[in-house]
Amino acid sequence: MHPYLQSLIGGLMIGAASAGLLLVNGRIAGISGILSNAAALRPGAWRWAFLGGLAAVGLVALALGRAAPLALTETAPGLLVLGGLIVGVGTQVGNGCTSGHGVCGLSNLSRRSLVATATFMAVAGLTVLFVRHGAQLFGGLS
Repeated sequence: MHPYLQSLIGGLMIGAASAGLLLVNGRIAGISGILSNAAALRPGAWRWAFLGGLAAVGLVALALGRAAPLALTETAPGLLVLGGLIVGVGTQVGNGCTSGHGVCGLSNLSRRSLVATATFMAVAGLTVLFVRHGAQLFGGLS
């Protein structure tokens, strides 16, 4: 399957899940909020069902022969854990994550979500730049 078609299908599934959660449960699909509330054992079995669905989709994709993203297979586990912790802190500081701000907040024309999403994207771009080209950038300065 062409990568653009995969991206389109993935985007449609994220949009459908977000719309479904809002329509059925009246909740915004912010994954960081869902995870933190589930970890705090707040009432709502739907949170565990939503998180289980996220994990199940990844397992189904692997079972169907889809490879894990290279970022997961080529990165040291310690860096993945560190990255996850930094993202967790960032979502607490930003009062939401890319799914909450980027998908749900932008569709509600939230100015705060626009700023948060622009910040996420800028930091992601800088991270890729430094990870992939940092040695060249800093090597050229010394």
